[in-house]
Amino acid sequence: MSQATIRGSLQEGLQDAASVGITNDFEVNVNSALQVSSSQRRLLKDENHHIMKHRMLMSISNIFKLNRLTLCANLASPSMQKTEGRFEFSQFLSSSIKEKLRKPFNCCFSKKICGPSLGRSCTKWIKNPLNMALLLWTVCVAVSGAILFLVMTGMLNKILTKQSQRNSWFEVNNQFLNALFTLMCLYQHPKRLHHLVLLCRWKPNDIIILRKTYCKNGTCKPREWMHMMVIVLLLHVNCFAQYALSGLNWGFNRSDRPIVGVGICISIAIAAPSVAGVYSIASPLGKEYETEEAQNNIPVSNTFTSRNEHSIAEYTPQWKGGLFDLWDNLFVACLTLFCSFCAFGRNMQRLHFGNMFVHVATFLLLCVAPFWIFNMATINIDDEPVRIVLRLIGIFLCVFGLLYGGYWRIQMRERFNLPPNKICCGNPAVTDCIQWLLCCWCSLAQEVRTAEFYDIVDDNSFCQKQTEKSEDYSSLSEIEFSRERKKNVMEAPIALTIQVDDNDIKRT
Repeated sequence: MSQATIRGSLQEGLQDAASVGITNDFEVNVNSALQVSSSQRRLLKDENHHIMKHRMLMSISNIFKLNRLTLCANLASPSMQKTEGRFEFSQFLSSSIKEKLRKPFNCCFSKKICGPSLGRSCTKWIKNPLNMALLLWTVCVAVSGAILFLVMTGMLNKILTKQSQRNSWFEVNNQFLNALFTLMCLYQHPKRLHHLVLLCRWKPNDIIILRKTYCKNGTCKPREWMHMMVIVLLLHVNCFAQYALSGLNWGFNRSDRPIVGVGICISIAIAAPSVAGVYSIASPLGKEYETEEAQNNIPVSNTFTSRNEHSIAEYTPQWKGGLFDLWDNLFVACLTLFCSFCAFGRNMQRLHFGNMFVHVATFLLLCVAPFWIFNMATINIDDEPVRIVLRLIGIFLCVFGLLYGGYWRIQMRERFNLPPNKICCGNPAVTDCIQWLLCCWCSLAQEVRTAEFYDIVDDNSFCQKQTEKSEDYSSLSEIEFSRERKKNVMEAPIALTIQVDDNDIKRT
């Protein structure tokens, strides 16, 4: 069948469709040439002309009724040509339909993802020591959890042919995962206890701290105390459920361990933080309100301010002494040596980096808890090499717990504009961490000496302390202050008056 015959059949079919009333301004360019392969030509010769016309009418009507699209009948145009293995049908859609289809996607993807900016953001995120520790913890959990899943589902039966081997691998990964989650709960529990105390105390400064942690944008929310209490209690439930699970894993062998108790503890330990996260988003704490109560009415008092009005702001502060200048202040040296955790917590509170007791407990747990947790994890493991490896991991984590001090040294240096030390890899942050790892007492003593040498102004800058012996007039009123100032002001001497008797004058 020739192209002219096919063109005439298409024109007749469109005329029939127009007579029925289903075209609705449906236009086809019948003058365009149809590209038909030889196989299609042979197939068309065998078919009846009327059957072909009926099929064309049905296809045209179905396309129009279902999709309501305007078909461009220029079949010979480049729109049907292959482009990199795909057919481009964008020419079949009208501009209005394109806009309707593109609108919802424009809302979702209005901002294009920029590769370089995304890479810079990831690099900046990973440079944070806390984020590095969190990433390492996540990788360990993922690897150990995957191995445990493969052992439980029998996917490693070809490798672990004996049942004793499978039981050993199951127990090792189970204890390792339990130790990781227990450590995470222990590290977070001091802060959660502190928030519970703040909720019970509910003072103005406490409200601001809690809002910054749990409220969106740090603003006041309706019934915020109740919603915060729900979240804090759920987080405590998570900690206690994990502690109970650890007791079951450490107190019972795998064969004697109560399955029901383990299942309940795991369910609660997973569900509690999940519900707390959803609740923080769905509750008023995670929503924005047009008319929010102003926080300006809450009085905020700084813990540390300048001692008097004559303090001089220090824009380029320096470390007080070198790293090994312990003899500059023997009291500070002894305090950091024999009571390091207390000195660290006290210094953090002086620098406005948080509560002293939270820092003391967290630092102590970071340096002590891994050793005991991983030693407890080896109780029900019979493989001696594995037990040695777990103990070494505990010691390794205890040593690297000193990086907590290095992290806060970085924060202190950046906030108060202290001079950096680039001796290690040219990176001040790496140098701060290495100093804490190699000589934690010297680093802590230097930080304490520096914090005691300066006064703190506006939480992020130092000012020089008054070294001269001068009285403190900050607590006096203006009248009392002027009186006290007059006492210390030297006045010019009054000229002496000489009284001469009249008799002496007469004599002269």
